[in-house]
Amino acid sequence: MMKRENKQQKVYRVLKGRIIEREYVPGQRIVIDQIAKELNTSSIPVREAIRQLEAERLVVYKRNVGPVVAEVNESDYLDTVRVLAVLEGYATAMSAENTTIEHIQQLKELNSQMEEALEDFDIIKFSKLNARFHRVLCEQCNNPYLLEQLETTWNRLDAIRGTGSTLYSKRVKESIQEHAAIIKLLESGNNAELLERMARQHKITTAENFEKRRQNLIETNTLPS
Repeated sequence: MMKRENKQQKVYRVLKGRIIEREYVPGQRIVIDQIAKELNTSSIPVREAIRQLEAERLVVYKRNVGPVVAEVNESDYLDTVRVLAVLEGYATAMSAENTTIEHIQQLKELNSQMEEALEDFDIIKFSKLNARFHRVLCEQCNNPYLLEQLETTWNRLDAIRGTGSTLYSKRVKESIQEHAAIIKLLESGNNAELLERMARQHKITTAENFEKRRQNLIETNTLPS
């Protein structure tokens, strides 16, 4: 039976979902009394949830304003992806010896669904499937603290980029191919060191492509008309 969430957990889940899905945009004020009324609770669970979101850097307090959705920038995205590359690489290598046939099949199915989403030009669905793929890839590492750090970093990345906002057709095709290579290496059941490097490079390549596109855009916008 699923454990019933308390009021603070419900408020936290709702607010976090709205931030990640960009229903609440960076800089938007979070009105505590309004949220409490909407979710039929007192202000205390709302304040507790906001404190938790503040610890995750999704919310900040502004003087004379109160809690607002944290502002983010492209440098934050790049820094976060580079940290995630290290964490995911290590977690993937640690997960290798515990990965079952069922997990391999689940990864294959997720990658196949990502291909279908790309064919349908459904980048939001692709992004959600991609996030699930990486969670399944790392969840067998048997290191609760590492998983906790991964979850925090994944959530931070979602809040920075929004669903699918940094993805584009060429990179997502490459990503699917890289996923397939990682799955194949997992199936072989050996060479954890190579697996770690491959998983780490998968994320670093995403950051490098994003930085290249950003620089090209800056150069294009600064060219004389």
